[in-house]
Amino acid sequence: MNKVFPQGDINGNAAAGTKVLPGEAGCTAPCCSRRGACLSAFVLLLLAAVAALIALVVILGSPPRAPGAQACVTLTNRTGFLCHDRRSCISASGVCDGVRTCPHGEDEEEALCRDVPQSLPSFLVAHCGNPASWIYSDQKCDGTNNCGDCSDELSPVTACPPCGPGWWRCPSTVFTYCDCIPRSLCRDRVQHCSDWSDEHSCPGP
Repeated sequence: MNKVFPQGDINGNAAAGTKVLPGEAGCTAPCCSRRGACLSAFVLLLLAAVAALIALVVILGSPPRAPGAQACVTLTNRTGFLCHDRRSCISASGVCDGVRTCPHGEDEEEALCRDVPQSLPSFLVAHCGNPASWIYSDQKCDGTNNCGDCSDELSPVTACPPCGPGWWRCPSTVFTYCDCIPRSLCRDRVQHCSDWSDEHSCPGP
């Protein structure tokens, strides 16, 4: 005669005398199936979210980087350096001068200043008659002998416009100037022009 062992009541509770393995307490087959389904659904949702994020990055591209060096025109109508805020325009000669002028200091960044002038963008640099000499581009045609040989003010190296209203055109005897002198030097009883025109012809400031 075969023995019959009780399996449990209609509510899924283990019958008396039935052993329950560790970790299975309170978890019947239908309950465990629901938990497994919920875990699988959560994993699938997580993978779907990651895939959607990757697709969004691919479509839109990586976040924009800080813009590279760009030229601008200063209030004095000189070549300048545009800061990353795209509002501040500082003079070319203000770049890599040891003073942080841009709001975020990008005018003194190591990558920009580590090997001046080679590391500077071309719009910031002007070359003198002597290939070994250079000046900042905003120092060209400013009336001052920045190169030391006037090549930043005179042809054939540089083509500058005529002397401005605040200048007097003459061959200067002062090393600081080349083909023009400031009118403020006229009529001061000191020779600044080789032809003395600063004292005899220049009307003064």
